[in-house]
Amino acid sequence: MINSEEFTKRLQKVMEFYNESSASFAEKIGVQRSSISHILSGRNKPSLDFVLKILSSYPEVELYWLLNGKGNFPNITPPYNFPENKTQEKKKQKESITEVETKKTIERIVVFYTDGSFKNYQN
Repeated sequence: MINSEEFTKRLQKVMEFYNESSASFAEKIGVQRSSISHILSGRNKPSLDFVLKILSSYPEVELYWLLNGKGNFPNITPPYNFPENKTQEKKKQKESITEVETKKTIERIVVFYTDGSFKNYQN
């Protein structure tokens, strides 16, 4: 069973993360503003349809995290809306690729075909 109070806190966290008001959040997921208001106030519990609309509109939200707090939010690394993190990530990727290229060489490549045969290419 979903703990409505905890669900409400996670819903507010999602709205804050995306910098959405109740009205804009309701519009984005395709529900009435009163639905958001009633869930946030504790008057109503979220329906399955409501939860599925959140997941389809915000793919970074994990189902298990939203329902019971287990898992991660946001489910992205690094957050796409922070340019400084993107720059740092690209720099790390370059360093990582360079490190892999200098330390590792390809020993062999095996190609498997749908008929069960394969071709082995060795260095």
